[in-house]
Amino acid sequence: MTTETLAASDIDLFSDEVLLNPYPFFAELREQASVVRLDTNGLWALTRYEPLRDALGNWAVFSSNAVAFNDAMNGALAGTSLATDPPAHTALRAALTENLSPRALRRLKASIDEKADALVASLVERGSFDAIDDLARELPRQVVADLIGVQGDARDNILRWGEAAFNVLGPMNQRTAENFPVAGELFQWASTLQGKDLTEGSMGRAIFDAGERGDIPKESCGQIIHQYVAAGMDTTVAAIGNAIAQFAAHPDQYQLVRDDPSLISSAFNEVVRYEALMIAQGRLVKEDIEVDGTVIPAGAHVALLFGSGNRDPRHYEDPDTFLVKRNPVDHLSFGYGVHACAGQGLARLEAFAVIDALVRRVRLFSVGQPERKINNSSQGLDKLPVIELEAA
Repeated sequence: MTTETLAASDIDLFSDEVLLNPYPFFAELREQASVVRLDTNGLWALTRYEPLRDALGNWAVFSSNAVAFNDAMNGALAGTSLATDPPAHTALRAALTENLSPRALRRLKASIDEKADALVASLVERGSFDAIDDLARELPRQVVADLIGVQGDARDNILRWGEAAFNVLGPMNQRTAENFPVAGELFQWASTLQGKDLTEGSMGRAIFDAGERGDIPKESCGQIIHQYVAAGMDTTVAAIGNAIAQFAAHPDQYQLVRDDPSLISSAFNEVVRYEALMIAQGRLVKEDIEVDGTVIPAGAHVALLFGSGNRDPRHYEDPDTFLVKRNPVDHLSFGYGVHACAGQGLARLEAFAVIDALVRRVRLFSVGQPERKINNSSQGLDKLPVIELEAA
């Protein structure tokens, strides 16, 4: 039986107030219903864990043709693996993930571990630093730039480009408008990129070599590089920064990981459950579908609220408590199904390397007031001053 009265809210999902701390608003929406019409945004929000996971797995109805919340960006993303459904998605996804397979990532682990350890060692020696600029941003910048083989000015721009790429996924608000030119720089760079511009032996160069051999269409090479930068930077920065922030806020949980480093994977899963990496991602409903008694009509634009699902008490016991032993392997922050985050393995390698270096080298640390970054899509910190630490 469908509901006679649709649950609705005037919450603006992309307001500064919500983006700075979405969880009280998520709780309000989640308690209203599994499906809530966001009148201010013209969206239908999925708020609870089970409907969210079901929608992520049902690409035929919840299509990725509208992952962004503005028409211009959805048009720009048309034909990419992010915004394409099977069967066309299958080949695009394969080309994107070929160099992100478990076997390929195993070859990268030693280099990433070395980079993270050197960074942490130098910061421990300094004694105080900003955990976002000096660590959470710096490691992904080094890793992705070296992986793709980026040289010259582009190497200094990839963080700025990556942040802009997430901002322009929002509605056509001021943040989106201001970031379109920056995101356009990334698109222009990637679309004019040639194999010879990238370091020989790099993954990026290998993609262009595959294009020359005819293994993948030549025109898709720059597009794949674009997705590595656009999708592979900002959420990884957020995940690493959020991990450091939660360890600082919960020293007892940090000590558990120090005492037992086998908890690193579990702790990281809890970090990205507790602090989702994106405020929302869009889907286009292809046919009428009933979700917990509410019919969402064909043509509706849906917002998948990952962070709301990750804090749903119907699925996780005591969800507002940070517990490194919880090991929520089924969290929604990397998505689920055919569109699950292609780069999550690389993000894990980077985050694991940072956490491992921290627990080995830092006995305890304290931080100043964190500053949250306001972004239309990615959820992370802009500043996190480490004001004191005790080396291990």
